[in-house]
Amino acid sequence: MLGLQRFAGSFVTQLYRRAAYSSSVRAAGIPLAPTGGPSDAVEPEARTPAAEATAKKPRGNMVAAAFESLKNDSPRDDIKNQASSKIDERIINAKTVNGLLTITENNNAFSRKHALRIVSILAEWSSMDRVKISEFENDTRFLRICRMLGRTVPKSNGANKGLGENGTGKRISGFRTDDLNTVLGVAGDDEAAKLIASISLPQMVKVMSTLAQRKRRSTPLLRSLAFNISSASESLDLKQAADVLYAMSTLNFQDSVLGAKVCADVQSALPKNVDKSAVVGSIITSLGILRYRDLDILESLTQWLVKNSEICRPQDLSAYFLTSALLNFKSAQLEEVSKKLVKSIVREDFTKQSEWLSFVWSLTMLGLVEHSHLASVLSADFLETLKKDKAGVTATSKMRLLNLNSYAQLIATDYKGPLLSTDSPVYQVPMAHPKGKQVLVNGMLDALKSLLPASNHLQTAVDTKMGFLIDALCHFDANKNPLPLDKENQNAIRVALMVIDFHDICHGTHRCASGVTNLTFDLLEKSGYHVIPVSYNEFSTSDKLLKRVQYLESKFKAIASSK
Repeated sequence: MLGLQRFAGSFVTQLYRRAAYSSSVRAAGIPLAPTGGPSDAVEPEARTPAAEATAKKPRGNMVAAAFESLKNDSPRDDIKNQASSKIDERIINAKTVNGLLTITENNNAFSRKHALRIVSILAEWSSMDRVKISEFENDTRFLRICRMLGRTVPKSNGANKGLGENGTGKRISGFRTDDLNTVLGVAGDDEAAKLIASISLPQMVKVMSTLAQRKRRSTPLLRSLAFNISSASESLDLKQAADVLYAMSTLNFQDSVLGAKVCADVQSALPKNVDKSAVVGSIITSLGILRYRDLDILESLTQWLVKNSEICRPQDLSAYFLTSALLNFKSAQLEEVSKKLVKSIVREDFTKQSEWLSFVWSLTMLGLVEHSHLASVLSADFLETLKKDKAGVTATSKMRLLNLNSYAQLIATDYKGPLLSTDSPVYQVPMAHPKGKQVLVNGMLDALKSLLPASNHLQTAVDTKMGFLIDALCHFDANKNPLPLDKENQNAIRVALMVIDFHDICHGTHRCASGVTNLTFDLLEKSGYHVIPVSYNEFSTSDKLLKRVQYLESKFKAIASSK
């Protein structure tokens, strides 16, 4: 029985060596899905995830079976379903070891899922010193559960022969990919989260990929995956790292510790990759969607692209420029990037005109755009060509064109090329804040109304015709006294208050305002506005009105006396 003791002890201990973590998982919360304006969106068609790139490759039989079972969500027979539900209820109500193990007796509906749940409960009780392993390790009913999970005991041989040390190793190795469907099929997310610690790192990645494929955003399960993947001493290979980032971006799951682990493993694996640009493109795209800003990994990715530019696909390079722009990242090798990467991309590389527009827009935020780039998208014929895209001229495209039109007039040096005509349909674009951001804007407006003497001293949701709104517009004189907006005053200091919410900044190791936010502020300042950012981490609607008024008042006092 020495082999069984080692199996029971190591299996239960390994399965729930972090059982205490599950209680914290229930209370964990993560940000809601971003609903930012279309002008800062990353086009999903630009994605080339490693998970999708290898979707057609043959997999092992167990993996295929597990994933096939994940896709089949048809309801079971009513009788079997009722029997399974009764077993689940008995497991929940069991208070003793005997009460749990009795459930396995003469019960044809007892399945691997039930076996895993019983093991999880026994493991938790053991970790809490509520029971000792010695109380059940020799129990024949527990041996039955072991066989169900191991499935390596030869039927023709004695039980003891299959439970030796060699049998233990086989049994532990038997708890593999075919249990992924069980992990994902457990009724409660908390229960499934507990099972994550018992599977290998590659299996954790597969579970995360499957969650992304099924659009199942289970917070406890994702938190458990993040914790266990981050804690693993084993490193992710490049494809696994790409799959994890793809799942995080698809499910909008932010986790700084997991992000740091993945980025560190990517940096280690990247030099070994000499022929696969698709996986690098997937990593870059996911970082952009997540707004995850880590200067070290971004610099490493830049070096790899410059070194391997000849094998890089245009969409991978385009993804790099778009992600760098959104993350407000300018490489230390910017000159080399301009010579080797920017020059290698031409308009004919893109099948959609909107993709070429996104590329030019990203170059603008990076300060790499040339007059020829601007002219190519601001000409009248480009708009006609853009209409032929399947999606047509979207709101996103209109906002980006307005950004570029304003950039050409206000920032580009000596630009003499075409501009949008004053009656262009591009100006007819509906703009509104996402619900979460609008709540913050409303809180700021309430405070402003208490601070300003009359309603004619404030204008809200001002369309700048530059592709974005000014949240609140005020005028002040040289003594910082508010002025009415319905009266002309050439010496007035124009103040634009801009709310900055969670989705307007980059996250990760090196947080800062996003490239879109920076471009917005640059255009406003060049237009003669004094910009006051109202950040969500400084200004909250949960604060009392007096505190919000005092915050804005301090901002106004800091305004320079002259434009």
